[in-house]
Amino acid sequence: MNIVIALPLTPRQLDNVSAAAPDATVTPLTLPQRYLFRGGRGLPVAFQESPAVAISESQAIEEERSLDEALRGAEVLFTPTATPQDITRRAPKLRWVQTGGAGTEGLRGHPVLETDVIITTGSGIHGIPMAEFALTYMLHFAKNLPQLAQNKAEHRWQAHMTQELYGKTLGIVGLGEIGKEVARLARAFGMRVIATKRSAIGSEASTVADEVLPASKLPYLLGESDYVVLSLAATEETRRYISDAEMKLMKSTAVLINISRGYVVDTDALLQALKEGWIAGAALDVASPEPLPLEHELWDMPNVFISPHMSSATDLYMERLTNLFCENLRRYISGEAMLNVYERSLGY
Repeated sequence: MNIVIALPLTPRQLDNVSAAAPDATVTPLTLPQRYLFRGGRGLPVAFQESPAVAISESQAIEEERSLDEALRGAEVLFTPTATPQDITRRAPKLRWVQTGGAGTEGLRGHPVLETDVIITTGSGIHGIPMAEFALTYMLHFAKNLPQLAQNKAEHRWQAHMTQELYGKTLGIVGLGEIGKEVARLARAFGMRVIATKRSAIGSEASTVADEVLPASKLPYLLGESDYVVLSLAATEETRRYISDAEMKLMKSTAVLINISRGYVVDTDALLQALKEGWIAGAALDVASPEPLPLEHELWDMPNVFISPHMSSATDLYMERLTNLFCENLRRYISGEAMLNVYERSLGY
């Protein structure tokens, strides 16, 4: 079995891959090969990729030749979400692709979906860092951290009243692995947690939330919540899932937090909601469009917190991703059910 690694793993991480499949040939792509593989596209900061390096034309030709040779024999591919459209032609022996992200929108329309190649995602490794970010956003508003930053910049010793998270209601739209971790941390703060889940039937009891409801109960969740966290899957069905009608159902004191995908929220409706006071504020780790244009109004709104799609980017990301790949590799070899298999019928 030949395993091609298209991600920047450390020597120790590569050793772990080899230990998980001792009879396999593990081929890590070089830095130039990884850039050629991705068509020159960069990677999110979480993948800890090195900066691009300039190489001569003759070097590029040689690296491309070596890349093609590696892909021709690949049965397993460990890759970021950026996978070449012609991967099935270049890797005719390919049987399994492990991607590095939880989102799968980059696979839509990809020719590999027309084959029987197994696709697994990085779902599950994002919960801890993204949940920590979600709580950070809540504390940002509850404690009015911008005021403290301004006071410090102006050398002003001035106290102000704050709010507690204790006793507040958190609504989680999408109770997947990320949503569950947000719920766990929120309950540690003494918050009441209600959530919607696509597969829920009626009101369900849960060990992570006070109420788990079907998606049809979204209006109830929005009306009850002091903070609303969007952590639902990115599909065509969730495009503009939150628009003007939904934001008008929220409390005027509520904060909307989006750690899903930018297009889940109607940006024009969000601007109107913030300007007209339908909601108190918004925290956005994602945007639509993305990256957010320099001149966009959201940048200058005092009740908006923006982070550049980095809520999962921590120093442990690649470690968790490699551990997940090694576990799936063990399962692949032994014929066991694999983790995070992409369901073509669902789109995630």
